[in-house]
Amino acid sequence: MAVLVQKFGGTSLQSPDSISKVVSHIKQAVEKNYKLVVVVSALGRMPDPYATDTLLALINRSMLSPSKRETDLLVSCGETIASVVLSNELQNNHLKSIALTGAQAGIMTTSEFTQAKIKSVNTSRLLTEMDNHDVVVVAGFQGQTPEGEITTIGRGGSDTTAAALGVALNAEKVEIFSDVNGIMTADPRVVKSARQLKIVTYSEICNLAYQGAKVIHPRAVELVMEANIPLHVRSTYSTEDGTMVTNSNIKEIPDQLITGIAHVVSITQIKITNNEGMNRFHSKVFKVMADAGISVDFINITPTGMQFTIQEDSTEKAVDHLTKLGFKPEVVERCGKVSIVGDEAMGVPGIASKIVEALTEKGIQILQSSDSHTTIWVLVLEKDIMDAVNALHDTLHLGQVLEPVNK
Repeated sequence: MAVLVQKFGGTSLQSPDSISKVVSHIKQAVEKNYKLVVVVSALGRMPDPYATDTLLALINRSMLSPSKRETDLLVSCGETIASVVLSNELQNNHLKSIALTGAQAGIMTTSEFTQAKIKSVNTSRLLTEMDNHDVVVVAGFQGQTPEGEITTIGRGGSDTTAAALGVALNAEKVEIFSDVNGIMTADPRVVKSARQLKIVTYSEICNLAYQGAKVIHPRAVELVMEANIPLHVRSTYSTEDGTMVTNSNIKEIPDQLITGIAHVVSITQIKITNNEGMNRFHSKVFKVMADAGISVDFINITPTGMQFTIQEDSTEKAVDHLTKLGFKPEVVERCGKVSIVGDEAMGVPGIASKIVEALTEKGIQILQSSDSHTTIWVLVLEKDIMDAVNALHDTLHLGQVLEPVNK
């Protein structure tokens, strides 16, 4: 039988009403004769009692830094509880179901507690349970090291779990359910005219996810992309198909240059000029940032200077280290980065000029810009983010539905 992997987020499991919707989706899949693996996140969000952040709060009350090993043991309980709750509900609805932890499902990881990587999936137990049950419910976000230690795989880990299981089981597709009905052209809380995308490519959704769109974890997309397994992003509260994520060769992808816009805030821009003629200027800056554990992004380099961005909460540390090295950094706080993503934009002239013109007409200052083959980035002041995203969404006609074309 064809294998289907479904993943349900925490908000899909936080109330009897939402759980009934989850059960309905699962029943529909079973009625279509799928062998079903369902991955779950922890129940609800803080302050719900078994949400990940609620569990973390239990050990973050002291001034001491908690052990990462013990942290993983604690927070993995959230997904384990969710798997048992859902499996029990499925049994009450006359479906043969069993709950498994990530370790029992064969997910083997590296040993980096709280940020482990999936190394392999041993499917032998899963395949046995799939033969004997309608549904196998797997706790997402967690796995086990070869030494038997319980690990978690970072935020968005349940998406990654579902993708890894889909690849290991050669699933027909992977469905990601949440409280939104697919992927939008922009954050609908910011852009009222944002519309749902029916189909996007793997690379486009990866870029959108890495640049701030929070519908799905980019690592999950990368895994299914490598195996060419279709991915559906759907709403728990709807029977609509949502958004299909697939490869760029599929037919009937709308002929739109730009697919969507993502944004992030709480960014600081740092500019440094090499007025002293310091030897190996650029490498010294990057080394001091790396040694301080500060991640740099949005890098522009000239022979006599450079500018880059960091997360806002690292500003004080970055300035302190750079000053001690003899630099006089110029700092612009409270910035935001806007990312314009589209596979079809590669090599097409005129898009950058439209972006600049749209922002200039709104009186929005562009602090920095850059581009790749499929993405254009602009840095603006955080106070201008909403106006910038809306102006670009309108200028690039992302609210309009275009007719699909054959590729």
